[in-house]
Amino acid sequence: MATIYEVSELAGVSLSSVSRVLNNHEHVSEKTKIKVNAAMKQLNYRPNSIARSLASNRTDCIGILVSELHGPFYGDMLTGIETQLRAAGKHVIITAGHSDEKSEKYGIDFLVNRKCDALILLVDAISDQDLIELSHESTPFVLLNRYISEMKEKCFYLDNILGGYLATKQLIEQGHKDIAYISGPLKKQDATERHEGHKKALAEFNIDYNEELLYEGDFLTKSGHEGMTYFIEKQLTYTAVACANDEMASGAMKGARDHNIAIPQECSFIGFDNVFFTEYLYPQLSTIHYPITDMAKMSTQWILKNIYKKDISNIQNLFIPELVLRDSVQSI
Repeated sequence: MATIYEVSELAGVSLSSVSRVLNNHEHVSEKTKIKVNAAMKQLNYRPNSIARSLASNRTDCIGILVSELHGPFYGDMLTGIETQLRAAGKHVIITAGHSDEKSEKYGIDFLVNRKCDALILLVDAISDQDLIELSHESTPFVLLNRYISEMKEKCFYLDNILGGYLATKQLIEQGHKDIAYISGPLKKQDATERHEGHKKALAEFNIDYNEELLYEGDFLTKSGHEGMTYFIEKQLTYTAVACANDEMASGAMKGARDHNIAIPQECSFIGFDNVFFTEYLYPQLSTIHYPITDMAKMSTQWILKNIYKKDISNIQNLFIPELVLRDSVQSI
């Protein structure tokens, strides 16, 4: 097997020049790159990634811990991260925490033990205090979809309260006063904040909050269907349903159709996230746009700037939701 010394000798350049080419150093001439690459090709030389990481104290790997690996929301997020990092010559290692504290801590340990240069975390169960303490350890990380004031510069998050408010406000402005709400798990920060925004809109229009019109789901399609079935079987009065994400909204809409409820003529629906399939539901789902791809890319920008010392400015931490109007909401 060819060695770096043989590459250096055949290319007629120093070992340090070969090393700079291998590590994509910016201060290396195009002429040198051509010589080194030609020598490596001729010798069928493959760089030793372990040796390179020991020499540079970098693995060029970023660890990603997310709640789940399924669903369009996480797909968009992971694509945004991986595309950005791959363009910068970095790689990703991905694991899931399943919104369980023990699993999330295990996932972090797994990524740290793989010598990742930095971590991108979307975690629900680990406490703020544990994350603050973790931020003082050697492996740097950023948080997605979560805000902790003590480490706000490392948090990339949505104004979920505003998003929940905009969704319910739109229903109210179309004449709806009896609005059922299917939330995500209320132990999660984003679910709690979206529900808070829902209640804020009701209060602004002097509409009493009715606890009976709340169903706590789990952000999955099935729980949306179960929530709608619950409202129907309870024979509650409502003319619209606000859902804390689009997956649950799609399940709720199916639940309505299963009971021959016309959408939006008899019941309006609004979701949250604006994932790709919302335009393919019937009727097309009104929703709140969550720029998760932009947020994910911005988290990688922070890592490229602070860990790999890339010249990047204008890091954005807070993202603003936007109302997307389609056909699932009708005025009454």
